[in-house]
Amino acid sequence: MPSGSPGPLDGLKVLDLSRFIAGPICAQILADFGAEVVKVERPGGEDARHHEPYYEGESVYTMLYNRNKHGATLDTRHPEALAVLEDLVRWADVVVENYRPGTVERMGLGYERMVELKPDVVLVSISGYGQTGPLSQRALFDAISQASSGLMSVAGEADGKPTLTGTYIADYVTGYQAAIGAFAAIAHRKATGEGQRVDVASLDSMFATLGTRLIAHLMLDLDMPRSGSRDLLTAPVNVYPALDGDVYVQAGTNGLFPKLCRAIGREDLLEVPEYRTVAGRMADQEPLERAVAEWAEHRSCAEIGAVLGDAGIPCAKVATVPEVAASPQIAARDMVVDVEHPELGRLRLPGNPVKMDKSPPTTRKAPPTVGEDNDYVYRELLGRSAEELARLRDGGAV
Repeated sequence: MPSGSPGPLDGLKVLDLSRFIAGPICAQILADFGAEVVKVERPGGEDARHHEPYYEGESVYTMLYNRNKHGATLDTRHPEALAVLEDLVRWADVVVENYRPGTVERMGLGYERMVELKPDVVLVSISGYGQTGPLSQRALFDAISQASSGLMSVAGEADGKPTLTGTYIADYVTGYQAAIGAFAAIAHRKATGEGQRVDVASLDSMFATLGTRLIAHLMLDLDMPRSGSRDLLTAPVNVYPALDGDVYVQAGTNGLFPKLCRAIGREDLLEVPEYRTVAGRMADQEPLERAVAEWAEHRSCAEIGAVLGDAGIPCAKVATVPEVAASPQIAARDMVVDVEHPELGRLRLPGNPVKMDKSPPTTRKAPPTVGEDNDYVYRELLGRSAEELARLRDGGAV
């Protein structure tokens, strides 16, 4: 499907009242699949607009989460803002917001009021702790979610401090979960004509990622400790220094371990009875890792990859961001896309990871600058006159 062609959500109208990451990612996913999305932010731009680094005077932070959107400004505290917001809700099929619970209600635009304005509206509410529960009113950012969810406690070396993941993983996952909820609510509305509120919490999203550690606690009362770069369940699995970098080797299953021993010339390890089972290898990981490390330290990452790859053993150089961005595999998957902005020129952005044969996501519009599309949104979509828009602008409402 060529860039600019309709997607599966063509005709869907989305009002994006969110900021930072989780909400904007949710709305951007809908936009990638063809929805028309209007992003509303205050006249000076949302706080994230002021985060470094900058490209041509614009924060690249906000470029990550706002492609394919129309950018409009509105001071939601202005006396005339509520009437404008209500018009936008009447226009929209889906509203995305990530304020603290109760904020949209205090703005005079809670879910009940939205239903009065648009009976079948889908409201996607993204928050730190959810719309209910004793912590619902607390503020939360990504790092707090990683800490409070248990994720940080399991990240890092076994004898070190808990660590962050190195990216805004809580915001990303929460945004993806919100998009899933939005898709489901859209499908429900198509089938029944009913809208609904989608309530997605960052804490819930991170709690759901704890995987084996969580179920081991819930069902076996086990508290599995941090394991650093080792695999939680099999061995030997770890990162090993090579001549020109580090390589991660995953050879912990009963099928892979014999292949590893033969590939590195350590068939003698196959004669150790304890090493024939996962449990036995997990109980004695250090000698196994030492054998792999002694083999790897005299070889380049490419040589290690060739030998182990030919043996069918999953392995990879621990790539830097510049290395992976230049990868032929990333290029083949269209995971870096170029889009032209009328003022900023060519922007290079991450592609959408979802690939589809019939209705793939597309990049049709560069992330907007602050208020870039005010004329289109207020005049063409809402039908306001040029004189009225000028009055709202002069009065500080937009």
